Amino acid sequence: MADVKVRTRETGATAVVGRTGFPHVTSVTGGELDIVTGPSQAGYGPLDLLYASLASCLVLSARIAASRYGVLDRLTEVSAKVTGEKAHDEPSRVAKFNIVFDIKGDFDDTVRHAIAEAAENEICTVSNTIRGNPEFVTEFSH
Repeated sequence: MADVKVRTRETGATAVVGRTGFPHVTSVTGGELDIVTGPSQAGYGPLDLLYASLASCLVLSARIAASRYGVLDRLTEVSAKVTGEKAHDEPSRVAKFNIVFDIKGDFDDTVRHAIAEAAENEICTVSNTIRGNPEFVTEFSH
């Protein structure tokens, strides 16, 4: 049997902040983003990025699910609105994610639910990671 090589896209991000100011995030693919810290400031804060990551992963995963079910040609649009509720106790964290899917296309609600379920529970790396218990490995550079 031949060896199968799997190509993976390098991912990751670096955030930098000084004694004052706002964090600046750079992705390994060259993306840049300034982070806001106040609720009235326009832009993305850390929780916004968490919700955006989940929402974008879910819509891409729903498209993959539609393809797996053989209905991609009938899919017209997928949107996912993600909000959350912070825990009232320590440690600081999101205790509940609220997801609202809008899956438009020429198919019935049974197919819509199957697409959403597969996207959320099988395909989306972000939702699978949040549900899991990933290991954190912390190092210090000098």
